Formats: sequence, structure tokens, C-alpha cells
Amino acid sequence: MDREPRVWPALQNPANAHLLDYVTEDPFGAHVFPGNVPGYPVDGFLDDLSDQLVGTAPIHLWSYIPTCAYKCRFCQYPVVLVKGANATEKLTRWVDWNIREAQLWLARVPELAKAPVGEFNVFGGTPSLLPLDQIRRLLDFYRDNFGFTDDTTIRFEGDPSTFTPEKLDALRELGCTKLSSGVQSFDDPVLRECGREHTSQMCVDFVRNAKKAGFEWISIDLMYGLLDQTVDSVRRDLDVVLEEEITAVVCTKLHLKSYADTRTGVAGELPAPWQLPAYREKLVQNGHRWPALVEQYRMREVLTDGLRAAGYTEHPTMYFARDGLGPEKWKSIMVDQDRQEAEVAIGLGGSSSCRASEAITDVQWKSYVEAVEAGRVPLGSATRFTGEAQEARSVKMALSTLQPVRDDLHRARFGRSLFDPPWLEKFTSLQDRGLLTIDRDGVTLTDDGEVLVEAIINTEL
Repeated sequence: MDREPRVWPALQNPANAHLLDYVTEDPFGAHVFPGNVPGYPVDGFLDDLSDQLVGTAPIHLWSYIPTCAYKCRFCQYPVVLVKGANATEKLTRWVDWNIREAQLWLARVPELAKAPVGEFNVFGGTPSLLPLDQIRRLLDFYRDNFGFTDDTTIRFEGDPSTFTPEKLDALRELGCTKLSSGVQSFDDPVLRECGREHTSQMCVDFVRNAKKAGFEWISIDLMYGLLDQTVDSVRRDLDVVLEEEITAVVCTKLHLKSYADTRTGVAGELPAPWQLPAYREKLVQNGHRWPALVEQYRMREVLTDGLRAAGYTEHPTMYFARDGLGPEKWKSIMVDQDRQEAEVAIGLGGSSSCRASEAITDVQWKSYVEAVEAGRVPLGSATRFTGEAQEARSVKMALSTLQPVRDDLHRARFGRSLFDPPWLEKFTSLQDRGLLTIDRDGVTLTDDGEVLVEAIINTEL
């Protein structure tokens, strides 16, 4: 039997029972940092964003294209299925709506046009389903209407099977230098149970073709804790990553709890099939198995140990890039302690934020379209941060980078020290449990603290 993960004793410590409860219930963490004042007017968020963008540092800009050819059994994000004879028409329509929404943002927040864009991400969904002429139209619009500079990087996401050599060459011609793809696993039986319609060989071919096309950054997503997945299966995933010398890897635990329950992620209108208890139980009755929590942490350990040993740096949590190439630029813009700049996400279910508040775009496609057609920025909800919550959010985001949290940077922004109440008491408790260390410059997570950082920031801070 595989050995116990190193973090396991910390999770069995009675003083950490709340952390064990958190990871057992499995809500997503460190993705959306919700405000503490719900029901905030969306116009209030747009005004806050406008104020922050005056003289801003580079921001992160998203274009979210929600179209997919199929829905994975674990996916709870807002997606719209497009397939069949009229797929091209539907895809074109979603580009129309995305551009129209972007125009509404620019009209309502004119500072957006001048704010320098650090990284522009076309995410989804599966935007790589778009025909080449629509990809060109989308990228040309954003480049012409937002604050792209010589330092702006453009990143494009898609399914491995849709990144054809022709499409890869066109994306390079259009100025894209980064690619992201939801590989999830290199184990074909695991992929089939997830409902993925690509094979592991298609994933390898994508990586090799992207290298031939000249992309400097090729990032893949790997998931662990999937149905019928084993620790050995995850080891094989790691072997492929290292053999193919993939630039960056995002490792994500399977999450079945609805993001809507905690607002730490963006959930669509309908739950994923795997979120339904009866569906999960039927799978077990039919001979399938879900990895136990202890196995999931061994899977995580296999990935983190193997990637670090091979020269990858983790920054932020579970985002790995080959040494000298990281951190992930878009995440760094958002969460690094000396940055924490705004992000604007245009498209169905986008998550946008500034320091004073955050908002989520409507996740129901019909009401989203109605708002866009009526000339309204289609934000569905917003929350505000009180002064204390802004400070807490800053600390949480900084901890999620796994870098030391510096007292001098905190004092410069908030006018008080990390060693003042309430922080000293919180950090001392974490230090007493072996999850964090305190020195005169600030605080640093221990190895166990890094593994449990999402649970820490969502239950203790």
C-alpha cells in the first residue's frame, strides 16, 4: 500500500479538525475571493473599478467564451453546448455578444480603454472551437480597443483535440504566445469516465504541435481525485509531463461541492452530473470507485514532489512552471502582495474584481443575452469589501502565492503591522500548529501550511 501523505498527521490533529472538515467537504478555494457585504449594487462595483484604474499598474483581462462541444461530468462552470450543423452560427453569435459586452464595459468604465493590460486570456468553455475568422475578429477587437502594450501577453485556451496545426499557426500569427489546455489526465480510461472526448495521445500531440508552432508557454491542467484514478495513474501523468518537458502545469483536486455554496468559484445554472449524490452512488454500485481523501493527498504529493524535483517552481498554490519561467503572469497580477491589481472578465459567468469590491457576470445565458441586447453590462451580482475585509483579502491572496508575506508591504498599504491584532493571534495559532513561521520580516507557510493553504485562508483568516 502507498505510504501515508506527509500532511496527514496535521489533518488528524484535533486542533485542525476544521481544516479536515473543509477539505473533506471539498469547496474550491483561492479562485474567487468574495466580499463580505453582499447585495452591493453592480454600479458600485463599476465605480470602484473605475477609481482603481486611474493610474493603474497592468491589469488582467479575460474574454470568456462559454461554448463547448460537450460537458464534462465534473464541470460546473457556465457553459453553452454548440454542436451540429449550426455550430458555426452559434459560435459566431457568442463572439458577437462578447464584443458587444466589451463595448458596454468600455462605455461604462472609460478608464478601461487606457489601463495597460498585463495579460489577456481567452478562456472558456472551449474558445478553440471558434473558426479562425472569428478568432481573428475577437483578438483584433480587443487589441484595438484595450490598453495592449509591447509587454502584453496573449493566452488562448482550448481542448487538445481542437488545437489543429492550422489553428496553432494562426494563433501564433495573431500574436498569441501562450496556450492552456485542460488535459486533466493522460490515462484513457480515466478520461472516458470524466466524459472527455479526447485521448491521451491527442494531448501529447497537442503539446508537440504547439512546440513546433513556436509557442513559448504551453500550460496543461491536471486533475486528481477523479473517478477510478489511482496514485499510479497520477505517477504516469507526471511521467508524461516530464518526458514532454511541458512548460507549466496546473494541478487541481476534483471538487464536487457547488461553488455557489461558498462563492469561491463560479457555478453555472445546472450542477455537474458528478455533483448529484444518486449519480455518484450508482457509479459505485456499478463497480467504480472514488479515491479516498488520503489517496487524494498522496496524488497531490506525487505531483508536487515530482515537479519540484524536476525543476518546477510552485507559485501560486498548485500552479507549477519550469524554473525561470514562472510565476503564472495573470495570477501574479492578481495575487502577489506587491501587486494585487484589478481583473476584468468579459463573458458569461466572468469573475471581475478590484480592491474595494468584486462582481460576477450573469451565469444564465438567456438573461445574459437579454442584458447585453438591452445595453446593460450583464453583471449578475456584486459584493463589497469593508476596510477590514480588504486587509484580510490581501493577506489571503498573498498567502496563496506561497511566498513570504512581508510586513513592510502590508504596513505601506494598510498602515498597520502584521504583528498587530488581529493578525498576530491568528499567525501565532498557525505557528503553534506547525503551519506557519513568524520572523521579524513577516510570515511564511511551512510545508504542511502550503498543502493546506486553501483551507487556512477560507476558515481562519
